[in-house]
Amino acid sequence: MDFNLKNKYFIVGGAGSGFGRAISERLASEGAQVLAVSRTEDKLKSLSVNYPNNIDYICGNIMNCEVQQLILERCSKHEIYGVVFNASGPPAGGISDVNMDMWDEAWNSIVRWKIDFTYKLLPILKEQDSARLLYIESISVKEPIKNLVLSNALRPAIVGFVKTLSKEVAQCGVNANILAPGYHSTSAMERLFLKKSNSEGISIPEAKALFESEIPAGKMGKPEEMASIACWLLSPLSRYVTGQTISHDGGMTNSIFG
Repeated sequence: MDFNLKNKYFIVGGAGSGFGRAISERLASEGAQVLAVSRTEDKLKSLSVNYPNNIDYICGNIMNCEVQQLILERCSKHEIYGVVFNASGPPAGGISDVNMDMWDEAWNSIVRWKIDFTYKLLPILKEQDSARLLYIESISVKEPIKNLVLSNALRPAIVGFVKTLSKEVAQCGVNANILAPGYHSTSAMERLFLKKSNSEGISIPEAKALFESEIPAGKMGKPEEMASIACWLLSPLSRYVTGQTISHDGGMTNSIFG
């Protein structure tokens, strides 16, 4: 399928690994121009080497105001077609495992920076014919996940924000959607395997098997699989899709609306 992305310009957060890297690679393979943002420069360099004509990068934490300003300055000569709001998630833990400092940090890492960056982008995007905003969250916005209280409590705030945003900017040709991944083969899942291993006194492979037993499809998802959905949502083909939260979870979510 041709996503009609050639030469369109995108900003992708968390591009060094996981979903961000997979989305950056898929966009570049479709001929898009990508500004990849990550805290890990060696990973960004390898990404750029693989797609020298399509990927530029900024090494820094996209959650920081200073880095967001650098991004806007780098993009000043481009028409930004799409933005992927993606960064590392909060630590695992139940209510008794987290303190107020962790809640404050999670507020910043899950909610605040995304809203702040959206506000900075909107005046630019509203002047264009169309644009796509895509927020990478978690199926915890639809169904709480054990030992992820910070994600369970705070990620739904982004769903409410994006739904409201989508209605207010639709007439400007700006779409805003959420992807809600379940269990995928990423470093974030490795941390969950380790926590379960330690808490239940089992091996990491046994912990992984327990997670996979919750997935009707029987195995972890792959970031490159979700990247295909992301590219469609970021493309002109998704003109009539906005304000949606789309799961990619192998059938794991029990909600009737997926």
